[in-house]
Amino acid sequence: MNSRLVVTFTTLIVFLIAALAVPLGLAYASHRTNRLLLDRRADATRFAELADRAAGEADYAGLTAEIARYAGLYGAAVRVRDRDGSVRATAGRFDADDRDATRLALSGRTTEDLPMITPFGPATVLLAEPAGRDAQLSGVVLLQAPTGQARLDVSLVWGALAVGALVALAYSALAARRLARWILRPVTELDRTTQAIAQGRLDARAHPGAGPSELRRLEERFNAMADAVAGAMERQRAFVADASHELRTPLTVLGLRLENLEPHLRGEGTSEYAEAMAELDRLALLVEDLLTLAKVEAGAEVAGKAVGLGPRLAAWREVYGAKRVNLVTDIPEISEVPEAVARIADIALDNAQKFVPEGGTVTVTLADSVLRVADDGPGLSDEERAEALGRFWRSGTHANVPGSGLGLAIAAELARTCGATLRLLPAEPHGLMVELRLPRP
Repeated sequence: MNSRLVVTFTTLIVFLIAALAVPLGLAYASHRTNRLLLDRRADATRFAELADRAAGEADYAGLTAEIARYAGLYGAAVRVRDRDGSVRATAGRFDADDRDATRLALSGRTTEDLPMITPFGPATVLLAEPAGRDAQLSGVVLLQAPTGQARLDVSLVWGALAVGALVALAYSALAARRLARWILRPVTELDRTTQAIAQGRLDARAHPGAGPSELRRLEERFNAMADAVAGAMERQRAFVADASHELRTPLTVLGLRLENLEPHLRGEGTSEYAEAMAELDRLALLVEDLLTLAKVEAGAEVAGKAVGLGPRLAAWREVYGAKRVNLVTDIPEISEVPEAVARIADIALDNAQKFVPEGGTVTVTLADSVLRVADDGPGLSDEERAEALGRFWRSGTHANVPGSGLGLAIAAELARTCGATLRLLPAEPHGLMVELRLPRP
């Protein structure tokens, strides 16, 4: 948008400069042409008087000498014709077609205008002046004058105008850039702020400063909106964290009381007791995951210290061994990652061991700052992968699998805290791949 504004302003300035410079240049060219016409017509008038006198005396010797001196001095060409069109005297190189000019002069009219003199021509101009008066015309004087000096004058003026126009255009373009930057400064600030907020920096705010008053007000209202949204999100997180924390104690007490009731149960109540304990465990897991998610979103759980990924994966081998699922790892011997990355790996491995059947394989690789956890289980469809990172999402085929539906949502928030990118991809030939791209060191 900045470039478009600069181009728009510069185009308008170009039209404005052209509207001033072009008429000035043409006006000077017309002025210089008229001055040349007046100067040379005065000379032609003087020669016409001499030609009329020479025709009356039938002696053209003096006229010939006069026009010869004039032609040598000014580099012009002069030709004198009588009423019959015969040449009576000539001087200089006369190469113009003078028939129309001769007919005009013999009709008693003098040359009133000349073609406009420009740096590109014409090289010479032709003037015709009748000799004699009214019906007593004795002939015509034709003067072919060079335009070199006039063209040089016009060239200098046009060059000065062009240089002035370029200088004015350069300063105007600079001013246009500054003006566009001033106008768009609030927009640039809003773009920077929205990008920072999109990256998770909810405390980022625009700094109203230079710019149009309307856009400065927009910055202030954007900041007010961001404060309101951040406050609402903070209150929501605080509510979830407080509710989750407060629910842990009564759930623990309820679990203990249910366990104390187990010796007093009759045989027909055992199945109901087991289902109640399972639901209680599921509720406790949900509360624990909600509390973890609230802490991560609030920034309490961040990618702090580095931990070894190898020992973290070794702890999962017993779990996978009990499930009769193969765990294959391909990571560097010394591989330290942020705590958040290790927790994401735990979440991916926990999900994989739930869905991969016996005899299946889960592969963990770490190369080029990319951590991948791939399995050969049933996997997810394209639509399910697009929604799986949302909160409380569970596939319709996983209804009987234990879990809260918050694991991948927690993983996504953990990835955001450490500046990584989390994606769910299909594995070949079937299964699911959790890919975490870490920021380059």
